[in-house]
Amino acid sequence: MSAASSYSAADITVLTGLEPVRKRPHMYIGSTDDQGLHHLIWEIVDNSIDEVMNGHASFVEVELQADGHTIKVTDNGRGIPVDVHPESGKPALELILTTLHAGGKFEGSNYTFSGGLHGVGASVVNALATELVAEVKRDGVLHRQVYHKGIPEGPLTTLGEARGTGTSITFSPDPEIFPNIEFNSKVILEVLEAKSYLHRCKVVFKDRKEDVIHRLDPGDGLEGYLRKLLADVPKDPIFDQIFTFAKDEGFKMEVALQWVEASGESIRSYVNGIETQLGGTHDQGLKTALVRAVRTYMDISGTSTKGLKISADDIRDGVRAVLSVYVADPQFKGQTKDRLNNPEVTSAVSGAVAPALEQFLLTNPSVSDGIVGRIITGAKRRAAAEAATALVSRKSVSKRLNLPGKLADCSSNKAELSEIFIVEGDSAGGSAKQARDRHYQAILPLRGKVLNTEQASMKKIGANREISDLVSALGCGVGKNLDLSKLRYGRVVILTDADSDGHHIAGLLLTFFFRYMRDLLEAGHVYLGRPPLYRVRYGKKTEWAWNEEQRDAILTQVKGNTKAEITRFKGLGEMTPKQLKETTLDPESRTLFRVTVADFDLADRAVKDCFGKDSRLRYQLVMERSAEADEVDV
Repeated sequence: MSAASSYSAADITVLTGLEPVRKRPHMYIGSTDDQGLHHLIWEIVDNSIDEVMNGHASFVEVELQADGHTIKVTDNGRGIPVDVHPESGKPALELILTTLHAGGKFEGSNYTFSGGLHGVGASVVNALATELVAEVKRDGVLHRQVYHKGIPEGPLTTLGEARGTGTSITFSPDPEIFPNIEFNSKVILEVLEAKSYLHRCKVVFKDRKEDVIHRLDPGDGLEGYLRKLLADVPKDPIFDQIFTFAKDEGFKMEVALQWVEASGESIRSYVNGIETQLGGTHDQGLKTALVRAVRTYMDISGTSTKGLKISADDIRDGVRAVLSVYVADPQFKGQTKDRLNNPEVTSAVSGAVAPALEQFLLTNPSVSDGIVGRIITGAKRRAAAEAATALVSRKSVSKRLNLPGKLADCSSNKAELSEIFIVEGDSAGGSAKQARDRHYQAILPLRGKVLNTEQASMKKIGANREISDLVSALGCGVGKNLDLSKLRYGRVVILTDADSDGHHIAGLLLTFFFRYMRDLLEAGHVYLGRPPLYRVRYGKKTEWAWNEEQRDAILTQVKGNTKAEITRFKGLGEMTPKQLKETTLDPESRTLFRVTVADFDLADRAVKDCFGKDSRLRYQLVMERSAEADEVDV
């Protein structure tokens, strides 16, 4: 008998009630990992928030019990109906908790806005819980019903009189469904805090596991929420004032946004109080409004970009925003509601925000100038990075046949054992070449001042011979084309003179690496060499000093009539190959400092302050630190 003929109606399985949820939980909660586990809480909490949104409740309380896997959610809303449903003959509470697509949010008469329009949430949680206890206060009576894996333990019962109204749902996730049933207190607190700000409602989180109670105050809504987000991870706002806008006529929405110094854009978006982690049409509307408003301001103010093309990404770079919209009939992508799909929301958000933001920019010129200045600077950096990437693509730099002629390469073909010293000038290069170990040490001399890539145009970066030679020698590419597997040396050592000029050149090289080869820094391949500034001879001894304090400490050791001879090296070229090897090149006696990026935002700000076009920042730094120096070399 063929496989086709053996396949009959008897093989068809019909899942009834809540069986589909237990068979295919990922279809309803996305996954059974920690994210899916916590999604159970949000389904119940969002039902309580719906009562708050529509003016029927004033608080929500969430309790994580001491066992770490039992959750209780309570509100003072109207309470889930408990009267008998005319068609099913069951109490409405039981119908809602045991039937998919059953609820009071389909018609719109009970809820103007709601986060749970599918009628799935509560019944899904019930299906995936070992036990769920529902308690409802209505009409002066407390009602109770208990369920196990979605099946009622018994009929709805009455426990006695009760004051007020509201609903309480207590549940424990089923370990047969979830590999881990322990809830994370931090995750719960973060989400509840966001909901408190969004809806300006009081939320209490009783964490019995950690024995602490969090009473969340909504403060000043989205503006307060954005300030908190920026305070938790400092982003150095380029201005203190936050742009806020709210609309509640036909279409309800609220937004708070600010530009910061850090790169990238971050928009936290919500629909009817539900976070849409993948964004959607409301996000797109805000992004469109941002670009339109800024371009309009730049046109009206006559901002000159000198031929620089400003892209939409340049304008949104650095934006941090919180967006909340309320839609009567939201269309989400899936039950987990990660993305909004309503096409009409894009134009609604854009049309509301763009003119308001334009007015804000026109009436706050100091703020607007800071924003536009940041956009132009970012656009120049992007253009320079694209030019540098294109330069490398044209030159195919990874092969030894294309290496720069002034590179004194090593003989080893093992990158992990090899190191390259980038030195300033041919004189220093000559001494270093004689002092090195030719087997694993390479020397690349650079002539003159290194190009300041923080300020230079893309044309200058593309045409600069020193930058081109450096990239060619390393062989791993730059920008988007950087591939560390092609790096020809395990250590890239910046070796400059121990004076202010040398420090400046080292800073310029680090700026280039940070902007265009940051993976090189983050992987720990870049080092700073440490050549001495002084040689002190007394008696038969020779000692080295890297600064004035060390020099003076050595001199205190000179006793009696012994005369000390002090030599200050003006540069590496003044040192003999033997001296350079002993102090700077020999792994047995040298000191190297590995350069890493521990905090991108702080590093980004340091590069801008020290090498950007705004000289006022450097002047301020000099004035603040001038008292610490005996003399300032400018």
